Amino acid sequence: MSNPIRKFLNEDQDPAAIEKIVGKLGSLLMSGEIIEYIAVQRKPAVNLSPDAIALTTKRIIFCRFKNLGFSMELEDYVWKDVYDCHMKESILGAEFSVKTVGGQISKIDYLPKAQARRLYTVAQEQEEKQREFRRQQDLEDKRATAGNVNVTTAQPQPSYSQPVEDPVATLEKLKTLLDRGLIEQSEYDAKKEEILGRL
Repeated sequence: MSNPIRKFLNEDQDPAAIEKIVGKLGSLLMSGEIIEYIAVQRKPAVNLSPDAIALTTKRIIFCRFKNLGFSMELEDYVWKDVYDCHMKESILGAEFSVKTVGGQISKIDYLPKAQARRLYTVAQEQEEKQREFRRQQDLEDKRATAGNVNVTTAQPQPSYSQPVEDPVATLEKLKTLLDRGLIEQSEYDAKKEEILGRL
């Protein structure tokens, strides 16, 4: 057993199937992409080339073998396009399904339950990262949109409920305050000038 596949044999995966999948996917990985987990189908009937699902740091890859394992059909979804991952257990194993943001659903059945659970856990961790990424993206979009909005300040409207000030009556009150010594001459002169300036 080669060293690169040993890390994928934690939940009793078939070593021959894992080696075949890792070999096929090795040349298809993008720059910086790492395979995180591989689950291999185990049908009740004899299956020479079982289907598998691989989770990488960048996408979910369904590996479906055709023509007795001589050809392989790949179906992959970038994590940002994945809306939800779901797992359903039954007597004969588990089914793992992926729903995209566009509404497309892909599934793989007859997965051993332990592998399906681990697959689901890894997928949930990636989904959580994507939710946080989408949330940050949404905040940035809102900030950018808010930056283009012109907020106009409402000008104060004149209040018609306040009585109009009678300048003569106000000056008489100010003169009374001055005569009683409650304000200084300079205060009286400043206020008188202000009132006369409004006329």
